[in-house]
Amino acid sequence: MSALNLYDTKTRSIAPFKSLKPKQVGIYLCGATVQAPPHIGHIRSGVNFDILRRWLIATGYEVTFVRNVTDIDDKILHKAVHEEIPWWAVAMKYERAFTDAYNALNVLPPTYEPRATGHITQMINLMQILIDNGSAYAPGNGDVYLEVRKLKEYLTLSNQKLDDLQTAEDADLTYKKDPRDFALWKAAKAGDPSWPTPWGDGRPGWHLECSAMAHAYLGEAFDIHGGGLDLIFPHHENEIAQSQAAGYKFANTWMHNAWVTTSGEKMSKSLGNSLQVQEILKKVRGIELRWYLGSAHYRSMLEFSFDALAESATAFRRVEAFLARAKSVLGAEPQPVIAAEFAAAMNDDLAVPQALAFIAESMRIGNTSADDKKVIAKTAGEVRGALSILGCDPFDPVFAASKSNDAAMDGLIKLALEQREAARLRKDFAAADAIRDQIASLGVIVEDTPNGPRWSY
Repeated sequence: MSALNLYDTKTRSIAPFKSLKPKQVGIYLCGATVQAPPHIGHIRSGVNFDILRRWLIATGYEVTFVRNVTDIDDKILHKAVHEEIPWWAVAMKYERAFTDAYNALNVLPPTYEPRATGHITQMINLMQILIDNGSAYAPGNGDVYLEVRKLKEYLTLSNQKLDDLQTAEDADLTYKKDPRDFALWKAAKAGDPSWPTPWGDGRPGWHLECSAMAHAYLGEAFDIHGGGLDLIFPHHENEIAQSQAAGYKFANTWMHNAWVTTSGEKMSKSLGNSLQVQEILKKVRGIELRWYLGSAHYRSMLEFSFDALAESATAFRRVEAFLARAKSVLGAEPQPVIAAEFAAAMNDDLAVPQALAFIAESMRIGNTSADDKKVIAKTAGEVRGALSILGCDPFDPVFAASKSNDAAMDGLIKLALEQREAARLRKDFAAADAIRDQIASLGVIVEDTPNGPRWSY
């Protein structure tokens, strides 16, 4: 099997992946800021990095996967005022909404899912290191800032120049040594939640949270840091800055997934084109939405439309039908195997489109093999093996609820086929054809074989 090659945002190149420790991988993925229900743009990141995690596990790695929750933020405080509930209730409400969405799309739970508010001690310790070594300063008003001009390296991830950066519109320059210095800690405001520190009461800056939590669970150096493209600057740049200023090597490889777009623009609440996961799951099943979100290469933009979603769901149902037919022929679920062609695609920077082409070819061979059990077992096993990595195996117990619905449908179709067969035996072919047409209207294909009728979706 070829080696895994991954694209590193920092080097702008694809290179062989080598973990810092043999057969162990540490991954930190920037998770949700829990101030609203998740839309599919949020969840795409979860799906993309879940595929990476599954592939690493399948190839023999022990993966420690950390996905944080930002549960204190300006937007959360604003939503608390709007909804007239405590800020922590807002955070918990929408954290549960994200968890429900991840579960519906079969995203594996993280090894650790730390909340920012649970790691204030670690943040204070990190700030103390930065102040002690002269990288950060506390001007006396309760704020703490990182002094960016003292950094040996800054903006190497986004390849920007410090002097080209604009000052944030809401920045208060009263206490900053340089307009581009960013806040590690924000002084308390009246009515806002705050925590005590040696430099004054306040709350953490967004960037500080992730550096502290990554260090707490993965140590001073770890293998992969992931997130969406929009996090490269300022979030990930500032994570690198404060972590390296503290003497931590931090992340060895940086991976970023592209956006879900609508009309060519990033999906966001500000554009008014957000598509909440809970609403889309009223139109398609979780397994179908996952198939759609994972179908494009993780570094490619995914232009959303309901037509494209419907086409993708239909394509996935063909895959399900192929596996259902294989199970019928074999008398048991096909056993998943990882084919060399699929492995080559995944090792090529998670080339899912190539993997889907392999799935389609395996299905073509299997569908043209009549009832050759050897060929069907091989091709169906390859398809199921691929689906297990993509998180879309219809035999996965996580989809048990939908399976119970399928079982009820199976029973109804079998009953209809028995009635059709009875009509044929009494030579009432008009009734038999009518039953067949009614079954076909449900999207079910009936094949008459020497061993009796066989059907599939």
